[in-house]
Amino acid sequence: MRSRALIVALFLTVAGGPVTAAPTSDADAEIEHLFAHLGFSDCMFNRNGTWYSPVEALDHLRNKYNYLLGRGLVVTAESFVERAASQSSMTGKPYLVKCKGSDAVASRDWFLAELSRFRGERSGNASEQKPDPPHG
Repeated sequence: MRSRALIVALFLTVAGGPVTAAPTSDADAEIEHLFAHLGFSDCMFNRNGTWYSPVEALDHLRNKYNYLLGRGLVVTAESFVERAASQSSMTGKPYLVKCKGSDAVASRDWFLAELSRFRGERSGNASEQKPDPPHG
């Protein structure tokens, strides 16, 4: 048993450590689009009861994304939304997004709606989808 553990340890050392999953190029493009959508919006982002500008929110979410990415925990745009952009990792409180002229909504819903719109646009089916209400 001990020799098996030694072989595994040796393999991981030679191979550079455990293999972690990474987003495909399509998933990466979708995640980057979600970052841009937030960054260029006129929407405020609520985290743990405090409202932040799009730029401040983007900085926080990028840091959280990079942390999760380094651990192979984000491989799709959905996993980015669920693990990084929906709730506080510290308190479990949901994040909110409030755009001018609209009520605050769960950031999860806001990001997933934009992801759906973006995918429809990329696949050429944008005209078949119902337009979302203005949200920044």
